[in-house]
Amino acid sequence: MDALLLARMQFAANISFHILFPTITIALGWLLLFFRWRYLRAADAVVKQSWLAAYRFWTKVFALSFALGVVSGITMSFQFGTNWPGFMERVGNVAGPLLGYEVLTAFFLEAGFLGIMLFGHGRVSERVHFVSTFLVALGTTLSAFWILALNSWMQTPAGHEVIDGEFHVTNWLQVIFNPSFPYRFAHTLLASALTCGFLMAGLSAWQLIKRSGSAAAPRVLRVGLTLGAVLIPVQIFVGDLHGLNTLEHQPQKVAAMEGIWQTERGAPLLLFAIPDETARDNHAEIGIPKLASLILKHDPEGEIRGLNEFQGAHPPVAPVFFAFRVMVGVGVLMLAVSWAGWWIYRRRGWNAEALPKMLLWTLAGMTFSGWVATLAGWYVTEIGRQPFIVYGLLRTADVASTVPGSMIALTLTLYVTVYLALIVSYIGVLKYMAEKPEQTIADEPPPVALPTRSAA
Repeated sequence: MDALLLARMQFAANISFHILFPTITIALGWLLLFFRWRYLRAADAVVKQSWLAAYRFWTKVFALSFALGVVSGITMSFQFGTNWPGFMERVGNVAGPLLGYEVLTAFFLEAGFLGIMLFGHGRVSERVHFVSTFLVALGTTLSAFWILALNSWMQTPAGHEVIDGEFHVTNWLQVIFNPSFPYRFAHTLLASALTCGFLMAGLSAWQLIKRSGSAAAPRVLRVGLTLGAVLIPVQIFVGDLHGLNTLEHQPQKVAAMEGIWQTERGAPLLLFAIPDETARDNHAEIGIPKLASLILKHDPEGEIRGLNEFQGAHPPVAPVFFAFRVMVGVGVLMLAVSWAGWWIYRRRGWNAEALPKMLLWTLAGMTFSGWVATLAGWYVTEIGRQPFIVYGLLRTADVASTVPGSMIALTLTLYVTVYLALIVSYIGVLKYMAEKPEQTIADEPPPVALPTRSAA
């Protein structure tokens, strides 16, 4: 393999590992705030204790996910210099400040109040602890805001000028709020909420199967199912808007997603096909006539531009085509399971003991389904932008390093080995925590009594 392909694979491995954990922490911070609010509002002592147990358990999950996200994020940032030095040389005037804003406004906020959120209960007032949880949640969302602003600008660049090959900002508002940013930001936040919803539902279902759950498990299960049942239809709507925006600004990406080679009216929606870039055609097509045109143009006879109009400037078709179907397929499965699970749970009077084993095993098996859908969607976005690193203006090959391919292959192997070990360890720790929730919570140091005003 040549150095360019290896560099792409290495960056893909790093970002694929990294994105798993912000996908959890972005929404989990707000869910922890919800748990904390329910704890403060509850009047019944048993209910109050169950919400506190849920809060304490899931703060441990947040801390674990946050730690892995930080470590992998630092590794990823180094690769801007090692694998893609030309990127920062050409685009540093745009990317550098946005990454700096993320650190100054988001990461410092998260890191500064994370300790209070994790260890402050009983050591600070309830108000301070609640505000600390809010600020950590706000920090995770601000982090997503800045990172997605940069990523969206790379997809739909605006508010800049190019002087001697270097990008210079002419309007920061246009850079940040570029044409695809609102859709990408909303789509990512919803994906995070759905990932957390199924993570919560899956771990809670596992606790009920193993009969290891505390009183919090049924409540957390209900929260997870409700998130899925309510937010997946919203995600479908936002995804449709995002797709229409992509069709306007990146038509070759949409053509690759739909497997459309020739410009045509009344394009079918392909449920399955095997794209062949050599023949520039599909094999074994199974499709629904005119549905792609209806979805993308809101007209069954609408014209969709084909890949043949973008020869030399369109992404590799097969990865984008199949990743899009994995994302949509997993999303539809999540919708069906969340609706069925919520309906059954409600019909059983919100009695977790009465839930059928098949439902619990299904939810446990879909614990990480949000990860699968998120990764598939990320591959559609990033592979679909190729061969450009800044869409339409700067090719990926033009900013790659001259490091020998053998060196990249060695570090790629080491990265993948470490990341696989960390993923296995992470899932193993979550399983241990789910099976021993009381012990997990009991590991916290006992609260220290606050001094009185006179003593202070």
